[in-house]
Formats: sequence, structure tokens, C-alpha cells
Amino acid sequence: MLRMSIPLKSSQVVDQYFLEHRAKLLDIAAFLDRFDRAAGAEGVATSATTTDVRVRALSAALDLLRDGKSERARRVLELWSDQSVDPIAAAHSKGAIGAVPLP
Repeated sequence: MLRMSIPLKSSQVVDQYFLEHRAKLLDIAAFLDRFDRAAGAEGVATSATTTDVRVRALSAALDLLRDGKSERARRVLELWSDQSVDPIAAAHSKGAIGAVPLP
């Protein structure tokens, strides 16, 4: 028997998921604070000006979340995905870093 799912009301979505996602945002804020403190102590660029592709990708995703457009999850995944189609001669690291260089 096929069971149809009834979408939650917006108030139910907030009631059910708000605290979990509030905590995730606090985790991101804490990460960026730690990065900035470490960078400042080292005399290097903070998260606002870093050349580290991972921190830049995280910041770009946060900008995308605030743009008010739909399909945020898909657009963040596309932002972080390697869109190249040509194979590279050799990998420059042993594993993925979770982000691609941004323009």
C-alpha cells in the first residue's frame, strides 16, 4: 500500500527543526571565530579575506543562504561541486577537501 506524505505546515517545520539548526549555525559561527583568532595570532588573513578555498567556500555558501532564493541545498551542493569535465593528469592531494576553488 502506497502511503502519501502530507507536508508539514510552516509552523510545524519551525517547531520541529528550529533548535537543531540554530545549534548548527552557532557551530559555524564558532568555527569562523576560531579561524579568525588563529589567523590573527599568526598574522595572516581572517575568514573575510582568506585564500583558503574551504573557508571561502563556506562563506560563499552562507551568502547564498541569505539571498532569498529557493533550492538552497541544491545550489550549495553545486557551489561546492567540481564542475570540470576534463580529467586531470594527477591528483595534487590524497583526498577531497570538500570545496573547489571559487572564481
